[in-house]
Amino acid sequence: MGSGEGPALCQPLRATSGIVREAQVPTMAVEKVFVYNNTSIVQDEILAHRLGLIPIRADPRLFEYRNQGDEEGTEIDTLQFQLKIKCSRNSQAAKESSDPDELYFNHKVYSKHMTWVPLGNQTDLFPDADFRPVHDDILIALLRPGQEIDVLMHCVKGIGKDHAKFSPVATASYRLLPDITLLQPIEDEAAEMLQKCFSPGVIEIQNIKGKKVARVANARLDTFSREVFRHESLKNLVRLARVRNHYIFSVESTGILPPDVLVSEAIKILMGKCQRFLNELDSVPME
Repeated sequence: MGSGEGPALCQPLRATSGIVREAQVPTMAVEKVFVYNNTSIVQDEILAHRLGLIPIRADPRLFEYRNQGDEEGTEIDTLQFQLKIKCSRNSQAAKESSDPDELYFNHKVYSKHMTWVPLGNQTDLFPDADFRPVHDDILIALLRPGQEIDVLMHCVKGIGKDHAKFSPVATASYRLLPDITLLQPIEDEAAEMLQKCFSPGVIEIQNIKGKKVARVANARLDTFSREVFRHESLKNLVRLARVRNHYIFSVESTGILPPDVLVSEAIKILMGKCQRFLNELDSVPME
């Protein structure tokens, strides 16, 4: 969040938000899937696509980009995961049961079944590492007795403009801070109606001398729905505006990296672009 600055001085932060949104911050994602056995109803290419979109909790700063054309990964540019699971029948299940959770073992394949298989000396390079999917409950496939999946996955470093699977954010945006002013005291039933017109936490009702009195508690929580202007009895009692030099930046991470790390990495990318631009200017001969 930035305040006290004009639009021109906030432009670098807006550009940073754009860098995160346009996914120029790298992450690790599944690039190659080696299918050794897949007897599920999910086709190999669909299975590979689903695996590629599962966010992987691994700090991309620990790895290098894989050289184009390299088929075999190394410990410095590749993470390897294995998914090996087979469905079987539960012989102890009740005969009258029709619940798959009771009838079968391993009939639901989740992202938690993906296990990290160290490459080369990665065990020594990352002794405390916990490389795994961000979420354990992403459903990959459904199996029935006798069906199995046995695949090996290679994760590489990439950026979102190459493929959406590398995008580290769900949303990245900015907005101006709302400014809500009550032009006169609003009490009792009108106060309760006013509170319902705004997002929870924006308007607070206080008990003053036996009367319910509305006050603005936290204008930042308002989404600017303008619902209050639909009520004739309230629309002339409230003024809505925005603080023109107060920007609120929001970055929603997919969980691969924390939002503060995403923003700091985006700022570094922005600084690198600025430096390259300055170098280009310096290389242009002056007449």
